[in-house]
Amino acid sequence: MPGSSALDVLTEDLLVRVREKIGDELDSKTWRLVCKEFSRVDSVTRTTLRVLRVEFLFILLDKYPYIKTLDLSVCPRVNDGTVSFLLSQLSLSWTRSLKSLILSRSTGLRYRGLEMLARACPLLESVDLSYCCGFGDREAAALSFASGLKEVKLDKCLNVTDVGLAKIAVRCVNLERLSLKWCMEISDLGIDLLCKKCLDLKSLDVSYLKLTNDSFCSIATLAKLESLVMVGCPCVDDTGLRFLESGCPLLKTIFVSRCKFVSSTGLISVIRGHSGLLQLDAGHCFSELSTTLLHHMRDLKNLEAITMDGARISDSCFQTISFNCKSLVEIGLSKCLGVTNTGITQLVSGCVNLKTIDLTCCHSITDDAISAIADSCRGLVCLKIESCNMITEKGLYQLGSFCLRLEEIDLTDCNGVNDKGEF
Repeated sequence: MPGSSALDVLTEDLLVRVREKIGDELDSKTWRLVCKEFSRVDSVTRTTLRVLRVEFLFILLDKYPYIKTLDLSVCPRVNDGTVSFLLSQLSLSWTRSLKSLILSRSTGLRYRGLEMLARACPLLESVDLSYCCGFGDREAAALSFASGLKEVKLDKCLNVTDVGLAKIAVRCVNLERLSLKWCMEISDLGIDLLCKKCLDLKSLDVSYLKLTNDSFCSIATLAKLESLVMVGCPCVDDTGLRFLESGCPLLKTIFVSRCKFVSSTGLISVIRGHSGLLQLDAGHCFSELSTTLLHHMRDLKNLEAITMDGARISDSCFQTISFNCKSLVEIGLSKCLGVTNTGITQLVSGCVNLKTIDLTCCHSITDDAISAIADSCRGLVCLKIESCNMITEKGLYQLGSFCLRLEEIDLTDCNGVNDKGEF
């Protein structure tokens, strides 16, 4: 027919399927500009909205009523008044499908606005309030009205105390992931109540909190916990880690870096109880990788990532890791003493699936180590060799020739590399 288009034969169902295959934001924008029908299909299929300016928020929410994720992290001007206007003047269809709300750094929002949002979004499962430094117990209490929450991030909400945490723990019993990083007012009391109420917790971050070993006695009772991050906990020692040996049977990931009173003895306790660990970060915990710890690491057959930053490590350690940890895809050796060409060669001979290697400030390695990496780890994606002054353009040539998937390389202060080597 005159004036008809080939696109007219495409049903809405087919257009929706095509639109769902487009992931890139620039491609999505091009799709919307093709014609009005494509723009309409985009409005009913779009599930994620990141608003850059608050004055466009009202128009965008009206245009995209079926979003599941709303990101307001770059809209610091959003406040209680903005939320009140949204919920009173616009259609509330966008609230009925919303599952994830990102409010990181939204410092203008307070407890009244949070409570309005929590009550208005019945399907809300995830809220990110990280770096809202002024948030306290009233905001935590307001958030708890979203009783279906499964994930909450409260990183650096400095005024949240055990009282606010208790509100969340009591009302949000289905919580699975919680981050309390830098919530300095949280104590053992709050963690104990959390562990008694939120039995479905799978991921918990208590980094930099002044918790004692008592908290880890409580955490050990979490039967479904898979990931525990406790970076920089200054009051925890090996006794706290011993509680984990017989608890948390599903634990797969543990970060204990910069816990100054944790030693290899504590890590051995964790390994004995969790031979299925996938990720272990013990950077800057001890001065030397002991033979006893290495002996127990033989049981970690499924280990995928390990970080040992700051420890003294010998060639024999690399041989043990290479022989037993065949599944390793990431290793962190930043500022480790004793890292040599021989050790790296032994490591990569067995761990051929390595994708990320951090050799920052490993001053003894040369082009020989880089050549061994390039020859064995063809799938390498990231290599950090900052301040490795003995590496030259010859090593980089090997990387460029064999590691075709390489995306990131850190050459900061590599004085042996010249313009020719920067491929």
